[in-house]
Amino acid sequence: MAKEFSRSRRVAEQIQRELADLITHEIDLPESGIMVTVSSVDVSRDLTYAKVYITVMPSSDNRKEILKLLNQAAGYLRHHLGQRVTMRRIPELSFYYDNSIEEGARMSALINEAVAKDKK
Repeated sequence: MAKEFSRSRRVAEQIQRELADLITHEIDLPESGIMVTVSSVDVSRDLTYAKVYITVMPSSDNRKEILKLLNQAAGYLRHHLGQRVTMRRIPELSFYYDNSIEEGARMSALINEAVAKDKK
């Protein structure tokens, strides 16, 4: 039997897809060659607020600047999101950095290091 998804989860997935496209095509990033990825979106139950988690590839020292830029452009992105998504109200957007990829790479390196030590 298929698992049913809540409305907030479906909205979050749609917002994630649309924001990824908007950020790629509508936002001028401070450096060329930087890719911003929307890793996840958490929408409140009443669909009023959305926390957008991003990652920056390659890992850049100016991720705070990118976060500041995206939070300043939140109104612009919300407006364009409203043109793409059929909803009565578009959630207010706030952007956060998601360091799970960096933490995963760090943990993987630690595991590889421990395995190498055990082999010796």
